[in-house]
Amino acid sequence: MELLDEFYNSSQYIETASGNKVSRQSVLCGSQNIVINGKTIVMTGCVIRGDLANVRIGRHCVIGQNAVIRPAFKKFSKGVAFFPLSIGDHVLIEEDSVINAAQVGSFVHIGKNCVIGRRSVLKDCCAIADNTVLPPETIVPPFALFSGSPGKMVQDLPDCTQDLMTDITVSYYQHFKPHGKGK
Repeated sequence: MELLDEFYNSSQYIETASGNKVSRQSVLCGSQNIVINGKTIVMTGCVIRGDLANVRIGRHCVIGQNAVIRPAFKKFSKGVAFFPLSIGDHVLIEEDSVINAAQVGSFVHIGKNCVIGRRSVLKDCCAIADNTVLPPETIVPPFALFSGSPGKMVQDLPDCTQDLMTDITVSYYQHFKPHGKGK
């Protein structure tokens, strides 16, 4: 399946030296604690909460519109502790999803309108279907598709999941093109 070109207003995105494309309408709280490794797209309306703890996002990731990424936390008698969040390479997070995980592996697809519960761990090469709600501290094993509310494993993913996710994220980046200045 060949992706169609998706055009964006070049004045509405900042392109970094490492090829990241970050919307000016996204909110990066505590940007000094956010590391984006390269060729990642952060769409309009995204919120990344680096003010709570370090957030690391790998290469060739796509963060969909209005997605919220915030580090996991744990309540203690003396307050709340936040933990760093690591998102691997070739991860596609679709629009309106809320990620509150401890870790998201590489080659992961998170569908539209998902809620990933706090301190959940998504291993490499897994997928979360649209409208899924994962309870806190859920561990999603490799090559598993989770769906529902609460999210449960519904099927195994093919062995080529890593190649598929690589193709999807690289192709998405290549087809995400500017349509000119200030249009």
